[in-house]
Amino acid sequence: MKSQKKEKVKTGPFDPEIQAAAERIVEAYDIVMRSEDGRWVGHALEYPEAMGVGNTVQECMAATRECLIAGVGTMLERGQTPPVAARQNLRTEQVNMRLTPEEKALLESRSRAKGFRGVADYMRSAVLAEK
Repeated sequence: MKSQKKEKVKTGPFDPEIQAAAERIVEAYDIVMRSEDGRWVGHALEYPEAMGVGNTVQECMAATRECLIAGVGTMLERGQTPPVAARQNLRTEQVNMRLTPEEKALLESRSRAKGFRGVADYMRSAVLAEK
């Protein structure tokens, strides 16, 4: 007698594991909503291209989450890495700026004098201290 392999039944647009992973990822996203022409429009900070619209805040939230799950699920299916939740506070963004040689020397000197590893840590600390 042949052993029968149990096949996973696909219940939605995604494999159940991908669907569950997409839902977990989206749950951590911060959704921003605004009123526009009597309707609500929402998107996630992490994934602004995926938007939802609703007549109420609740409808908008549901539509936005649905759109985000579709986007994240598609990324997971393709082997891509979805955006990290903003509240995880991972430093994934980089800022580049042009300086004169004198400005660069001054920043490096001040950062070392204050005990920072480099200009980036010094600048980040100085800006965040102003919050």
